[in-house]
Amino acid sequence: MSPAPEPAVTVVGIGADGWTGLPAPSQEALRSAETLIGSARQLGLLPEECAGERVAWPSPLRPAVPGLLAAHAGRRVCVLASGDPMFYGIGRALTEVLGADDLRVLPHPSSVAYACARLGWSLEDTETVTLVGRPVAGMTAALYDHRRLLVLSAGSATPGDVAVLLRDRGFGLSRMRVLERLGSEEERCVEGVADTWAEPPGDPLNVVAVDCRIAPDAVRLGAVPGLPDEAYEHDGQLTKRHVRAATLGALAPAPGELLWDVGGGSGSIAVEWMRTHRSCAAITVERDPVRAERIVRNARALGVPGLRVVTGAAPGALAELPPPDAVFIGGGLTAPGLLDACWDALPPCGRLVANTVTLESEALLAAWHRRHGGDLVKLSVAHAVPVGGFTGWRQAMPVTQWSVRKADASETHADSATGTGTGSGSGSAGDADTATDSADPPTGDQR
Repeated sequence: MSPAPEPAVTVVGIGADGWTGLPAPSQEALRSAETLIGSARQLGLLPEECAGERVAWPSPLRPAVPGLLAAHAGRRVCVLASGDPMFYGIGRALTEVLGADDLRVLPHPSSVAYACARLGWSLEDTETVTLVGRPVAGMTAALYDHRRLLVLSAGSATPGDVAVLLRDRGFGLSRMRVLERLGSEEERCVEGVADTWAEPPGDPLNVVAVDCRIAPDAVRLGAVPGLPDEAYEHDGQLTKRHVRAATLGALAPAPGELLWDVGGGSGSIAVEWMRTHRSCAAITVERDPVRAERIVRNARALGVPGLRVVTGAAPGALAELPPPDAVFIGGGLTAPGLLDACWDALPPCGRLVANTVTLESEALLAAWHRRHGGDLVKLSVAHAVPVGGFTGWRQAMPVTQWSVRKADASETHADSATGTGTGSGSGSAGDADTATDSADPPTGDQR
């Protein structure tokens, strides 16, 4: 058998302890490299015996990766990475460009491994959040009482930003420890509580450890769909929590999937879809600019700042969107062609869920149910309220929900000639189900 070809690029993980902390295989790879690529700080850790051409990453880094590798093709290339290259590191980007077979990875202990060792925390029981190139609001979704977090910092200002967010989100009682230059002789730990954090910015190489503690009067956000209604800023267009939980259950989000939330209202369905897993993505389509801005604020406040909001009317606004794994329609059902556009965009095994409180849209959903099957249910919720000196039930508007899995693009459950389920002939004189229509009752569970 012929020997396996040499990989095109070797990635060497390096820590704050620099050259002396590298094992022999990593040192040898760096000595023999003809091109050394890394940050200016990382390149400065190498001794003169590493004689290869030194190339500092440009900014922004990610778009430059393919071109920089192409410019040094045919040479022995070593890329420097902080700690473990495959843990929130450059290794992922290099794998996407080159493929795993053309990459040799020599990892170093990550800052998270060092931090857990110093703190006595179990790595598998500790949540890791990165703020490198990402907004600090993204860590909100990981905040739970008594949870331990390790935050990968973007620089010296990150600990202060983390303290502000903890205070704003009701977690000001949380203990914070900033671990700087882990693994080096200059290692240092600064400790305090978020409510009173006043430490000046320190070394940019730091990890923030947070023991989460929630204030008694803070709104508690659970790990499953059905967040409290008061967690959202809204104008009445909000899918109430019990219907919202049932809707997310029918949508059945899975890691890595994309949701279209059509008629976003306050964005609650898209927000809670994304909160189910860090790799879930969502696009909310909302035609009212005021509501669209409100969705952006809700997404930031609830820890999913990556939610994409498209301001425009469906189905026209759907034309340029990437194909979804699931679609939720919370408004605008009677808009000509809307259901057709959403159905056609779904791949086989994609899911569609639609909610309505109007008779016109209910008739349309019944027609589509006859044609494509699925589940057609009516959700009814009543709340206990004072009635004089007693207590009685106040009924919310019942919500009709159709949920269906598109098993096959050609599959039908009834002759299409027997129904009106084309999406453009509901018989409605108006669009009373649309999220942004002022005719919608403010108490309706549309969002």
